[in-house]
Amino acid sequence: MPNSKTKMFNWEKMAQLSDSEIEQKIHDILKEMSLREKAELMAGDKSLLSAIGMLIHYNKEPIPAGVNERLGIPGILFTDGPRGVVLNHSTCFPVSIARGASWDTDLEERIGNIIGIEAKAQGANFFGGICINLLRHPAWGRAQETYGEDPYLLGAFGSALVRGTQNHVMACAKHYACNSMENARFKVDVNVSERTLREIYLPHFKKCVDEGVASIMNAYNKVNGYYCGHNSHLLRDILKDDWGFKGFVITDFLLGIRDGKKAIKAGVDIEMPYHWRMKAKKIVKWVEKGEISEDLIDGSVLRILRQLIKFSSKHDSDLYDPDKVASQEHIDVALEAARKSIVLLKNDNNLLPINKETVNKIAIIGKLANKENIGDLGSSLVYPPYVVTPLQGLKSIANKDTEIVYYEGKSIKEAQNIAQDADYVILVVGFTEKEEGEYVFTKGGDRESLGLTHKDEVLILKIAEITDNFVVIMEGGSAIITETWREKVPAILMAWYPGMEGGTALAEIMFGMVNPSGKLPVVFPKSQDQLPYFNMDAESIKYGYYHGYRLLDKEKSSPAFPFGFGLSYTSYSYRNLTLSKQTIHEGESLQISIEISNEGDYDGEEIIQLYVGYENSQVKRPIKELKGFRRVAIPAGDSKTVKIDIDSNELAYYDDQENKWIIEKIEYIVYVGPSSSDNAKLLSKKFQIQ
Repeated sequence: MPNSKTKMFNWEKMAQLSDSEIEQKIHDILKEMSLREKAELMAGDKSLLSAIGMLIHYNKEPIPAGVNERLGIPGILFTDGPRGVVLNHSTCFPVSIARGASWDTDLEERIGNIIGIEAKAQGANFFGGICINLLRHPAWGRAQETYGEDPYLLGAFGSALVRGTQNHVMACAKHYACNSMENARFKVDVNVSERTLREIYLPHFKKCVDEGVASIMNAYNKVNGYYCGHNSHLLRDILKDDWGFKGFVITDFLLGIRDGKKAIKAGVDIEMPYHWRMKAKKIVKWVEKGEISEDLIDGSVLRILRQLIKFSSKHDSDLYDPDKVASQEHIDVALEAARKSIVLLKNDNNLLPINKETVNKIAIIGKLANKENIGDLGSSLVYPPYVVTPLQGLKSIANKDTEIVYYEGKSIKEAQNIAQDADYVILVVGFTEKEEGEYVFTKGGDRESLGLTHKDEVLILKIAEITDNFVVIMEGGSAIITETWREKVPAILMAWYPGMEGGTALAEIMFGMVNPSGKLPVVFPKSQDQLPYFNMDAESIKYGYYHGYRLLDKEKSSPAFPFGFGLSYTSYSYRNLTLSKQTIHEGESLQISIEISNEGDYDGEEIIQLYVGYENSQVKRPIKELKGFRRVAIPAGDSKTVKIDIDSNELAYYDDQENKWIIEKIEYIVYVGPSSSDNAKLLSKKFQIQ
């Protein structure tokens, strides 16, 4: 091997290589590498001491792994997500669950494109923020980082974010797999059947793999007795063999693996953020002693090199100008996302929107009304140049002669006095990083209760005694139980953590400048009894086949607000459901057509949802499950015909006895409507697969 210190390979010149040329090139590079250099490619370049700095300011600069100056290998330069780039002062979008409520995958792809630009403009080539863990139970502290409870929705949004970010940088889908508990994430063993694993907890990862995602991050938890980073069934049998994944697997940080030798054998390619369990000298020793085959090391190195070359495009100083970070163009997309994400849950007697021209006095109450509340303070924390609070948004959009009175809400009596004199009362309540988020020492973690604090609930009830012109805005990362006060309040909005322009979007909706269009990506239950078992301190837990709307359908139980639910300032009607065929064959697609009419006075955007049910199946199946959706703009008084395709492969179930997917030759039911609820008057038609 040459001893020259001169760079042997120019990565930027490899940008235009074909797939076959890339395969040849990575083998050429491999031949030039010593065993030590191969091992050094397989871990982060930071020292253990860097963990202290990360606790002070995580990911302040890109985190390197596998940089090799002699060969010119750039390594990966990691930045986290998913609500934006976790470096410096980036654009802060609404959290992922809010974006899931937009049901707008085109928007999500544009957000990914912006994230990719801002990542590369700040020196990164790798985005670790495609978080697609399934929200099994809304108490999960990091629910805000994923898109909701449905694997189809997760797959659609995750693959859209992959497409957008990978216009510019490598993307990483995480946390693989069955990661949906926070406090116990380092120890919990998730017991799950093979069928449930394949149908419920993995399809969205498969969609990202099919989209060409560069990397997968393994989770901390165990699955069926093995840590995910030591789990060869997950990493080799399913990911690399069954799915044909050509990218590389990286660990979650610090405790992503416990044993380097086991991790390498199981299929881990890179330990992050530094050499610890997979130290280069250890790897060399294992190979020299015959404890690990060098073929395994070569396989990991080839996977890493393949992605580095695929994403080695020349740095375009105009496209990746640092001035584009948090530019007005990017902020405008963050505002669009906030507008589309906010869900109107209740609006009795059309209390909203507020007429700007006639309202004289508005009282806005609650400490969150004036707090920059953009999500938790863990690894997803973004540092935007500014944040518009609900109070600021209201003040900036209201007429100059409208009096805006703000009160934090410490005294219920004072809040009532203020409410009594106002034309409208807006109360902002919910959660912050203290109650939910990534568990860091005493902050964040899983929620102990899905309800608001007792103080917030009392405040709501006391203000409701004073006025009928009362709006409650909720901020949070997941479902909130509202039973103690919901019937007392005429208007309720779910704002989630709405990003840097959230206050602007809220005010625009309140004043009718924007018609609300978001719909829930997670069930809002009446009580926790409607949800699967959850124990935040569990060392072992069973994940069943049913959760969310699937579980409620099975139990014939009605939530407070169903999956897919959201109101508008206008009304829509559905008619003329037609199918392109009554019978299709395995491998064929079916096209569904539906006419939607906007029968109200406001232009709007409706989210059409398509579910499929199964008649006379030989195995347990959901009553119905999401298999398609479209977001469509419809002017007031207008109608549009929407077409949605169903791939018959999406209707298969996994036979864990035969270890294969089976498409049953039975009758299927198509349901189309504005939400998952039967009360939504879903239209239905049947078809067969032969």
